[in-house]
Amino acid sequence: MDKYVIEGLKDKLPVVPGLNGKEEYFNFAVLVLLMYVNEEYHFIFEKRAANIRQPGEICFPGGKFEPATDTSLRDTAIRETVEELGVSSEKIQIIGNLDTVVSTMGATADAFLGILELRSLDDLQINLQEVEKVFMVPVSYFEANEPEVYQVNMIAHPSYFNQAGEEVTIFPARELGLPDRYTKPWGNVLSNVFVYRVEEVIIWGMTARLIKDVVAKLKSL
Repeated sequence: MDKYVIEGLKDKLPVVPGLNGKEEYFNFAVLVLLMYVNEEYHFIFEKRAANIRQPGEICFPGGKFEPATDTSLRDTAIRETVEELGVSSEKIQIIGNLDTVVSTMGATADAFLGILELRSLDDLQINLQEVEKVFMVPVSYFEANEPEVYQVNMIAHPSYFNQAGEEVTIFPARELGLPDRYTKPWGNVLSNVFVYRVEEVIIWGMTARLIKDVVAKLKSL
């Protein structure tokens, strides 16, 4: 490899570093949505319908990138919000990007911050196939209440047992000549899980992490 190859490689390097291996994750876009009501901003939340993935959980509008219709993840966030809430895209004002959230369970959320320019949630035409209900909580509530912090223990397993009780090796550490420790489950990584209690509702996971991020940015102003 000569010096000219290095010059060409330089042109291939990203201007803004991305996430190596992102294509191996379940990638989706989320719109952290705010609405101005009673002289203050509120977060807009959805409770997911019973017949979809992660039923009954609290989230922001969002979904998976669709190459046939979306030109960017920003488009995905807007399209999903329009479909789920039954609101015109003209009523959505995107403020900007938030940091991408990477889940320890193999998902990434490219997040955007936006404002819903409506006076009331009664103006929405909710898609009940995906959303059980929509509700709002003042941003000030989260500014005044820090999330509870719990942890989960993440362990790498080089094999698993199938339904017949047979062990299936998915990472052949011994065959690869790696140390014996990799032939057994390894790692003891503790991952933080943030939880907000809002009356009888639990808001946790990626949604809680996004709230925490927005609130931290507000407090730094």
